[in-house]
Amino acid sequence: MADDDDDVPVPETDLPSGQDTDPLLPGSRARELVEALARSGQTVATAESLTAGLLTATVAGVPGASRVLRGGLVVYATDLKGTLAGVSESTLERDGPVAAATAAELAEGARDRCRADWGVGLTGVAGPDPQDGHPVGTVFLAVAGPDGTDVHRLSSGGTRWQIRRSAAHAAVSELLDRVRARRAG
Repeated sequence: MADDDDDVPVPETDLPSGQDTDPLLPGSRARELVEALARSGQTVATAESLTAGLLTATVAGVPGASRVLRGGLVVYATDLKGTLAGVSESTLERDGPVAAATAAELAEGARDRCRADWGVGLTGVAGPDPQDGHPVGTVFLAVAGPDGTDVHRLSSGGTRWQIRRSAAHAAVSELLDRVRARRAG
């Protein structure tokens, strides 16, 4: 084990100039979300399956995210949806890992287990093959907050990456809309 004082060299990488090489660079909606949560003194946590942490990384990429992001659970494997995020065995047995009820319990579990004001749950099928009768591109997005839990079924096309990225962006937009609506109401 290295001493804390030891310098570990980090290799430099030459990146092509003028090319956006970071697929996790947050867009303006992510920035708006972090600002809206910070203004309202609220926090968020995530439980992600098909996006495998992409939503959390998108929010964390915004300067100031540490004020609002409590954490994220990556629950790619079905059993971890229960053990880490608190999805009930009965929901997983009855509805499966790709379902509205599963997404709702992911969002509620993230909110509860990370002690956040808001929880977001994402599950779906990124491909290349269908899963449990759901076509590639099926996404269930849930947002749990102080006023309850909403679930949306989305359908996205494209590559695995495009489906996952679309799901993360949809989650940012949906949560931002909910935070703004709650603040306005």
